[in-house]
Amino acid sequence: MPIDPKILKVLEGTKVVDITTVGRKSSKPKRIEIWTHMRDGKLYVTGPPGKRSWYANMLANQEMTLHVKKKAKADLPARARPILDKKERIAVFGKFTDNELGEGPMEKWVKGCPLVEVVLLDQ
Repeated sequence: MPIDPKILKVLEGTKVVDITTVGRKSSKPKRIEIWTHMRDGKLYVTGPPGKRSWYANMLANQEMTLHVKKKAKADLPARARPILDKKERIAVFGKFTDNELGEGPMEKWVKGCPLVEVVLLDQ
């Protein structure tokens, strides 16, 4: 079943969601709050430069759940697609505003930030 268009509309206007990943060591579900960024119909999650456990979990197991919790409620099965190719990372980060990326040169973000496309799966 396709994703409800109302939920997709909410995701376009909402930044804060929860995600559940599978712990790479514990194999247990790990739920955290995170910001999303919708660009050209694709949903991304990222964060400041540095190591992130949620990102390490996604690298080990791409299956995840996206929890919409504001303006609508939904638990959406999804797959993480870590973006590792430098050219693709530059292209994606180029779609973000300075307010979203924070201070520092783009190269800092391309080199050190986690970047994942969240692919929503049919329910």
